[in-house]
Amino acid sequence: MALGVFCYASLLLVLLHQPVQCCVPQYIRAQVPAEIKLGYVISQVPVARCQMKGQPLTSSDLHFSVMSDGTIVAVENTRVTAQGMSFLIRGMGKSGHHWTIEVRLSPNPEVPLRIPSNGVKSFGVERGPTEVLKRFKRRWSPPPLTIQENGLPPFPKDCEVVGSDSMVNHTVYYVIEGPGVTTTPEGLFSVDRRSGMIRVHYSVDREIYPKFVFKAHVYDIRTNQETDLPLDITVLVEDVNDNDPEFSGPLTYSVSEHCKTGTLIGQVLATDKDQEQTLHSKIRYKLLTGDQFFNIEPLSGLIRAKTTNLDRETQDLHHFLVEIKDMDGASDGRSRSATATVKLLDINDNPPTFRQTAYQATVQENQANVQVLRIPVDDRDEENTPNWNTKFVIMEGNENGNFEIKRDSKTNEGLLYLIKPLDYEKTKAVKLKISAQNEVPLVDPKASWLSVPVDVNVGNVDEGPEFATPNLIVRVKENTANGTVIATYTALDPETNSSKGIKYYTVSDPGSWINVDENTGELRVANTIDRESPLATNGKYVIKIKAVDATKKSGNGTVTLLIEDVNDNVPKIVPGTDMTMCEGTDGHMGSVTIKAEDPDLPPFSGPFHFSLPEGHDGKWRLTNIKNESAVLQQVVDMGRGVYQVPVQITDLQNKGGVHVLNVRVCSCLGGECVAKRSSVSVGIWGVLAMLLAFLLLLLLCLLCAFFCTTKGDKIYLDESGGGMLLKSNTEAPGEEVKSANMLAFSDTLDGSSKTGGHVGIMDQSKVGSAGQGILFGQNTLSNRDSMYQTKSRQDFHMGLQNGQQNGGGDFYNSTLLKQSQAYSTLSAMHTWKTNGLYLDKKVIYFTDVAKERYADDTIRAYGYEGAGSPAGSVGCCSDIGDQDNLDFLDSLGGKFKTLASICTEKKGKM
Repeated sequence: MALGVFCYASLLLVLLHQPVQCCVPQYIRAQVPAEIKLGYVISQVPVARCQMKGQPLTSSDLHFSVMSDGTIVAVENTRVTAQGMSFLIRGMGKSGHHWTIEVRLSPNPEVPLRIPSNGVKSFGVERGPTEVLKRFKRRWSPPPLTIQENGLPPFPKDCEVVGSDSMVNHTVYYVIEGPGVTTTPEGLFSVDRRSGMIRVHYSVDREIYPKFVFKAHVYDIRTNQETDLPLDITVLVEDVNDNDPEFSGPLTYSVSEHCKTGTLIGQVLATDKDQEQTLHSKIRYKLLTGDQFFNIEPLSGLIRAKTTNLDRETQDLHHFLVEIKDMDGASDGRSRSATATVKLLDINDNPPTFRQTAYQATVQENQANVQVLRIPVDDRDEENTPNWNTKFVIMEGNENGNFEIKRDSKTNEGLLYLIKPLDYEKTKAVKLKISAQNEVPLVDPKASWLSVPVDVNVGNVDEGPEFATPNLIVRVKENTANGTVIATYTALDPETNSSKGIKYYTVSDPGSWINVDENTGELRVANTIDRESPLATNGKYVIKIKAVDATKKSGNGTVTLLIEDVNDNVPKIVPGTDMTMCEGTDGHMGSVTIKAEDPDLPPFSGPFHFSLPEGHDGKWRLTNIKNESAVLQQVVDMGRGVYQVPVQITDLQNKGGVHVLNVRVCSCLGGECVAKRSSVSVGIWGVLAMLLAFLLLLLLCLLCAFFCTTKGDKIYLDESGGGMLLKSNTEAPGEEVKSANMLAFSDTLDGSSKTGGHVGIMDQSKVGSAGQGILFGQNTLSNRDSMYQTKSRQDFHMGLQNGQQNGGGDFYNSTLLKQSQAYSTLSAMHTWKTNGLYLDKKVIYFTDVAKERYADDTIRAYGYEGAGSPAGSVGCCSDIGDQDNLDFLDSLGGKFKTLASICTEKKGKM
C-alpha cells in the first residue's frame, strides 16, 4: 500500500515537472574560438514557446548576456581554456516554474570567423547534441543579424545575405517589411531583391531602438507566389559606450552629530542608458572630496560615517564631490560628478550654562507676585528645540513655596518670582539654588546639569499689629450670662513683638453678642447667645476684630464662636394648632395627624412623647405615634363643629407642655372638607371669573341698547293726500293697555276726495314724550263702541273739518294737537300706539325681503282710490282679535300689504 502511494506521488511529480522539461533542453553545447570577442553570438535558447513574457533571461557569467529572444552574446572579450568552460542560463516558464540550462563551451581554433564585406561579424553556431536540442531544417539563414549603433558613413552598408532553400527549384526574389523597413524608422533596412543582401542606410541609436524584427518574404519571379514561409529577421543593435552615467536621486542627506563610525548616511543613485549588464552601464562610485569624514562604497554608492567627530556646533553642513564612472571605473569610462550635502542633526550634548557664578536680589516683606530676578543662560545646541529650551528648577531654599521660576520663551532666560510674601521678622534672607536643565535629557549619561546660588534679601517694612491666630475659635454655650469673659484676643507689633499701645475694636458683630475690651482684648458676652438664631450658621457665629497701634496701622482678626446647644426649646406643633378633621363615614372614625418639631439638637429634641392629659373627656385617642408625629382619632362619632382637644408633647428630657388643638369636624368630599374646598376655590381665579361675567353682561346691555335705538324718521304714505307713518319706540303694549284694536275714525272728511287735501300728521316731539305715532286714514276712521265720548268725537271731527278747510295747517297746530293730548291718557289710545309700532316694524321687515317669500304677510301698496273703491277701507283691521293679542297683524289681507308697499316706495323716493 505504501509503495503504491509512493509510486503515485512520483508519477504526479513527473507529470507536473514535464512541461518545463519539454520546453527547453538540459544543456547546450557549442564550439567557440579560443578568443571570444565582444559581440560574438554563442547560441540561441529555444524559449519562444515556454518563456514567460516580460521575464528576463539571466546568465550566471557576466561575460555573456542573453537577449529576450534567447540569443546568447558575448559582452566582453573572453578567453576559453583547453578544458572549456560552462555557465548557466536561468528563466521562468509560463506556468511560473523556474528552469535552468547549462551552456558548455569547447575551444575549437578551426571555427571559421566570417567577416562580411560590410564589416558586420557573423559567426557559425553549433548547437548542443541532437538528443537534447532538436535541430530543425533551416530554410532561411543566418539569424540573428547585428549592427553597431551610431555607425559611421558611408551608407548604405551590407549586413547579411538571407536565402531560402526554395531558390534551388525556383527563380526567386526577396521582399522585407516591418519595423525599420515600412514602419518607424522607415527606410533603415532594405534588401536586394535578387541576391537577398540586407543593407542598412543610416545610423541608429540603440537606446531608442535596441532591436528590430521584420519579416522577409520569398516569391517566385514568374508566378509571384511565395515559395516558402515568411521568416522573422532579428537585427540586434550593438551597444557602444556613448552615454554618460547620470545621478538619479537627490544628493542631500542627514545624520545625527557624533554618530558612530560606519553609520549609514545615505546612498548615491545613478543610472546609465547604455546596455544593461555590460561594462557600458556598470558604474563605480568615488569621493573626490570629504573623504576625511565619509566613505562611499564603490559598487553600491552607500555613504557611511568615517569618524565620530562630526560636531554640529562646529560645522552643521558638510559638502563633498561624488564621481560616478561607467566601464566599472576604468580609465576609458565615461564619468560625471556632483556635490553631495550631509546635514548634521542636533543632539542634546551641551547643557545650559550660567553667565554668572552667583546672583543676588532684594525684596520687601509682605510683597507678593513680583519679579525678583532674570537669570540668562547659554546653550550651544540648536535654538528653539527641546535640546535648547531651558527648564529652570529651584533645587533648594523654596520649602515654603514662596518663589516660582518660569522661562522667557523669547530669550530663554529664567524669571524668578515671589508669589507668597516674606516676613522680615521671621526671615531676613533666603538662599536659593537654581538648576538649568533642558526639556530632554543629555545624551552623555556622564554629563550633569549646572546650578547657581541665588541670595534673596528681605527688606524691613513698618507693619501693623498681627494677631497670634488669624482665626480664633471659641466654644461657648448658648444663653451664657451677660458679662461672662469667654476669651482674650490680642495682637503683637511685629517690630517690637509687644502688645503695648494696641487698641481693639469690633468690625463686625451682627447680633451685638460680644463686647471687646479696647485695651485688653477681652471678649465678654453682651447679649443672649442663641444657637437657634438665624444669625448663626450651623452653630457658628463669626466676629471681626481690628487691632490698631500707635501709628494708626491696623491688623484684622476673626473670632468664630462654636455655640454648644442647651435644652432651651420645647416641642411645638407645626404648622399650628388649628386642624380640620373629616367626619367619620361607614363606621370609620375621623382622624388627623399631629406633627411637632424642636429646634434643639439631640438629645434635647425628638423623638417626642405624645399623650392626652389626665381628665380628658374620653372622646379622643392618640394612635400611630412616631418620632415626631401622632394621629388624633375620634373615639365616638362627633358631630360637625369645632372642638378643643388638649395634647401633651415632651422631648427626650421630658421637657414640654400641653397644647390645645382647635379641631374642626366637617363633611368631606374626596378626602377634603367641603367648606374648606368652597372657601379655598373662591380665590383670585374665582374673582376674575365673576368680574368677567359682569363685564360680559354689561356689554350685552350696551348691545341691546344700541340695536333698540331707532331714528325718528318719517314714512310718507302718499305725496298727494295720504298720511304718513311715524316710527315709535314702543316695543310692546304697556300694562295699562286694554285693547289691541287700532284707533280709527269712520267719519268721512268733506271734500277730502275732491280737493286732495292733506290730512294733518302730528310730529313725534309734539305728540308726547314717548314719541308714539298715530295713523290716519284718508277716507274714514273707524271707532269702537264705548271707547270715546260722543262730544269728544264731535269735537275731533270738527277739528278735522276745520283743518281741511284751512289746508291742514291750523288743524295740525291746534285742534289735532289738543285732541291728541286729550285722548293720550286713555288705555285704548296706548293700545293704538302699540299697534302702530308693530306695524312700523312689519313694514321695515317686508321691505328687506328681496322676493315675496311670504305672500300672505307682505305689505301691499294702498292709496286713496276715491268713493266706491273695491278695496274698501283699512278699517277692517279695527275689530280683529283680542285686546291684548297682536297676532292679528300677521294675518292682514291684501289691502294692508298694498298700504305697506306704498309706504316703502314713498320713503325710497324721498
